[in-house]
Amino acid sequence: MSSSTTTRLMGREFRLAGRPVDEPRPEHLELVRAEVPEPAAGQVLVRNTWMSVDPYMRGRMDDVPSYIAPFVLGEPLDGGAVGEVVASRAPDIPVGATVAHFLGWREYAVLDAAAATVVDTGIAPPQAYLGVLGTPGLTAYLAVTEIAPVRSGDVVLVSAAAGAVGSVAGQLARTLGASRVIGIAGGPRKTATLVSDFGFDAVIDHRAGPIAAQLPAVAPGGIDVYVDHVGGEHLEAAIGALRVGGRAALVGMISGYNTTGPAPGPRNMYDVVTKRLTLRGVLVSDHLEKFATWIPLAARLLADGTLHTTETVVDGLDAAPEALIGVLRGANTGKMLVRL
Repeated sequence: MSSSTTTRLMGREFRLAGRPVDEPRPEHLELVRAEVPEPAAGQVLVRNTWMSVDPYMRGRMDDVPSYIAPFVLGEPLDGGAVGEVVASRAPDIPVGATVAHFLGWREYAVLDAAAATVVDTGIAPPQAYLGVLGTPGLTAYLAVTEIAPVRSGDVVLVSAAAGAVGSVAGQLARTLGASRVIGIAGGPRKTATLVSDFGFDAVIDHRAGPIAAQLPAVAPGGIDVYVDHVGGEHLEAAIGALRVGGRAALVGMISGYNTTGPAPGPRNMYDVVTKRLTLRGVLVSDHLEKFATWIPLAARLLADGTLHTTETVVDGLDAAPEALIGVLRGANTGKMLVRL
């Protein structure tokens, strides 16, 4: 590494410049050049090659208590990333290794070896560890196996079904014996992709009209399992369609992330009582030990063609704010990624 007489490494990083009131805008994020520190003993220097943008990041732009700390004004953002180790003072992580970590939104990251996971690029490309082999894939697996377990013969409904979690959840539901898998997505391109690429039996276009009005045509007998990423109208319609003993995995509530007033909520919560429904939230951070089960399973399903994935990629760190705004608007099919 450099000494006091040599040029220090500089890298670009995004910092939080302001807290949005509703939808974030590019001016809320500032791209700056900063000196990259040398790794200390037990640390590695990583050149990031891919980074993730995810809906939960919108909540971190607000200074409110939550399950994860908010971004700090004037400080770099963070999030999932993968990259190549270019300098190492950690005996177990060699230079040249590909690692996944949580210091995205920057070109270079210095981190403790314990915070970096060496990934096997022989079973999937590096960016897969931000999608199907990362927390989105694990979330989908948890949703349909533990949180709202799918049983043989179930009718399953998935909102945001063309996204990174929903597209995997729907396909996994089929492997677990679901008799019918229905997706909710926005626009003809996404709805067609759900059927042609991901094997959904039917799709509701939420832009074409109220979901509750469209559900009877595709699920005339109701549904047994619902995987929710949206809340609001979507959740209300699903509660109305769930049969007695139905189960819902609540992954996200994106319909309320940019609202300035009370978030929209279902008006039919008494149905939860009368139909003895189970609505259960899931935070993937509570279940990270399940990666040991999920990654080998996902690798096998990808290899034998049972599981299909897709990505929406924007190029360059400069485009990261655009990608974040896009994922909040539903611009992505599959995982939204930034290629650095």
